[in-house]
Amino acid sequence: MGCKKHDSDTGNCVCDAVAAIKEAQDQVDDRVDCRNSCFNNLLSPTNNNNGLDTVPFTLQSKSGGYFFATGALGRDDCFQTVFFRVENIDEKNCCATLSLLRPDADLDFDKCCVDPISLCDVDELERTRYCIEVDLDCFCAIQCLDPNLVGDIDKHKCR
Repeated sequence: MGCKKHDSDTGNCVCDAVAAIKEAQDQVDDRVDCRNSCFNNLLSPTNNNNGLDTVPFTLQSKSGGYFFATGALGRDDCFQTVFFRVENIDEKNCCATLSLLRPDADLDFDKCCVDPISLCDVDELERTRYCIEVDLDCFCAIQCLDPNLVGDIDKHKCR
């Protein structure tokens, strides 16, 4: 069964989840139904958000692998990540601008794919201004993570 077989706003469950995350980041409200659902506001004041403004998440491809991106190309502080923050979303076309969240531990990559076990070594994510544009139709799974993982934004700029 493909991802577009769900009853949802756009016909794509990942697109709908990213739109919900963007809404949660844009406005803090008091809706709380499930602690880790991408469709609920993890940044709600009733969740003791302490000024948090990011719902970090990972994406998986239709083949089941983690989607990853590289930030700071051509620099000494180049990094790879599977952790993202939504910055903007075009729900009509199911496309989004995602900023890369830099993990505090190096992720292990084997040729094309990240070793899922290496994700367990990550204790903190740092916001960056490195961004990518993605077609959310290319993904079949999204996992929201604890907003407390995310630290302050660094000095990098979207390119």
